[in-house]
Amino acid sequence: MRAAAQARKYRLQGAGLDLALPYLMLAPGLMIVLGVLVYPLWDGLRASTRAYRYGSPVADVGFQNYVHLWSDGQFLNSLWVTVKFVALSVSFEAVLGFALALFCLREFQGIRLLRTVLIIPMVVTPVVVAIVFRLIYASDAGMLTALSEAMGGGEAQILGNPLNAFIGLVVLDVWEWTPLMFLILLAGLQSLPHEPFEAARVDGAGAWRVFADLTFPMMRPVLAVAIVLRTIDAFGTFDQVFVLTRGGPGEATRLVSIYGYDTAFKFQQTGYAAALFVTIGLVVLALAFSAIRLLRRVDAS
Repeated sequence: MRAAAQARKYRLQGAGLDLALPYLMLAPGLMIVLGVLVYPLWDGLRASTRAYRYGSPVADVGFQNYVHLWSDGQFLNSLWVTVKFVALSVSFEAVLGFALALFCLREFQGIRLLRTVLIIPMVVTPVVVAIVFRLIYASDAGMLTALSEAMGGGEAQILGNPLNAFIGLVVLDVWEWTPLMFLILLAGLQSLPHEPFEAARVDGAGAWRVFADLTFPMMRPVLAVAIVLRTIDAFGTFDQVFVLTRGGPGEATRLVSIYGYDTAFKFQQTGYAAALFVTIGLVVLALAFSAIRLLRRVDAS
């Protein structure tokens, strides 16, 4: 026994300690990852196969929540609203972000100040942005109403009209997140090699020809990554909608995140809400993998 203890002590102080030290140093970080990432994911998956309701016993329902989702008219409508919102917002943000990045690629007096000002909306808290836009859109004393009345018009009905409320939400998202696209694309443009552009300039190629034949093809991977990242993030939009419209009027701006919140906390169907969010997570994951595979095929061709 004494010899065995001496042997263990030797191993922990010598080569054994050298082998174990990396794992001992990784252990705290691994425990944190398991606690804050893996366990909530596992608990969410488990909750999605159960029926929770306040005051009622918990019941295992298997995949019934997932099956019921695709016959739920409110879920399908919120999914359609989310797809429209993401498609419009990300499209405008990509085009505007690319245009701003091309403009700010030039060097002139004040360009550094302009680049700094352009990314300010991105660093403002989403809730604060939503409150500011709510003040702008307010029909009684909002900025748009004051502008309309100064031009001889009436009240600006933004949040009370379904179409206007949806457009107003897209405008808010474009204003806040175009700077992210701008930042990613500007970094991509600055990393492009100079030689092809100098050769094109010597050959007398115009600005449009340089953009179509050189800039856009070389920027396509960066643009695709920016669009994928922003699309994943846009699917989870919640704060701005909750503060600005809470999904209204009617169901015009009811994204899946708002419907999931209502299902979990207003209707107290926690298991069904968990199934909803797991489904949306899988949809977003499938979109991301599809975009990456498409990008690889384009690069290979």
